[in-house]
Amino acid sequence: METLPAHPDNPAAKPQARGLLKQDEVMSRHTSWKVGGPADRFYIPAGEDDLVRFLAALPDDEPVTWIGLGSNVLVRDGGIRGTVVASSGMKDKLALLADNRVSAGCGTACAKVARFSAKSGLTGAEFLAGIPGSVGGALTMNAGAFGSETWSIVEQVETVTRKGVRGIRTGADFAVGYRQVDLAQDEWFLNVVFRLDRDADGSAETHIRELLARRAETQPTGRFSCGSVFKNPPDDFAGRLVEQCGLKGLAVGDAHVSEKHANFIINDGRARAADIETLILRVQAAVEEMTGTRLVPEVRIIGEP
Repeated sequence: METLPAHPDNPAAKPQARGLLKQDEVMSRHTSWKVGGPADRFYIPAGEDDLVRFLAALPDDEPVTWIGLGSNVLVRDGGIRGTVVASSGMKDKLALLADNRVSAGCGTACAKVARFSAKSGLTGAEFLAGIPGSVGGALTMNAGAFGSETWSIVEQVETVTRKGVRGIRTGADFAVGYRQVDLAQDEWFLNVVFRLDRDADGSAETHIRELLARRAETQPTGRFSCGSVFKNPPDDFAGRLVEQCGLKGLAVGDAHVSEKHANFIINDGRARAADIETLILRVQAAVEEMTGTRLVPEVRIIGEP
């Protein structure tokens, strides 16, 4: 990867950070919904030290947005002002540690952590195979699948701030809830250590295959979607409520509510972000009118209309 020039808005800065910096990068190339307008700047760091140097050199008023594998995010058609940091440049950081622990970098795919852990003779991370995102994203929203949640296996995390300052914190340092974590606005997860159990009977890899088969049976895998659109309300399921209201197949433009799982919205190929957002709002309004339950989006909606 190339050495970055000084930041365009701060010519005096010399971050000496390796990586790739693009101007006006179309975000539809980087989101699982395949929609989204251009980011002013799009930075793929070559490694953690490069990321730290890059962040430290940015002007104080420069907006910064992080993106992992682009799932669970809707980037609006007007794009994103400021700089988008893509953690994909740090995606291959995985290591087996002593005492049944696994460390992973923020850009690592959750499914890769699940497979690596199982092959290393550990169990407890199999559910991560069902999360279509990166470790950083899973930590930020306490992502879950098959009845388990990310923070249930977190021992410690490393974070980085807007100023490029790194720090180590334990799982107990965060207030964690259903699909939420109390992370500061200008702080992001850089690394994590998961504490797992020894796979005594060697069933972890089989368990992953079973979970993925169940996912393929019940969810529209292989389609352009973000994963689950809405959080499950207490003691209920968002998909059940959407289906109960007869909204499967409801469409706006080239986006529609999945016929296979009602908590998924599919881009049939030519949808705009505005179509998807309008469909989200229509589903939300219809479910509230018919059931009295206000569904809360799980997907993060960012950028300019």
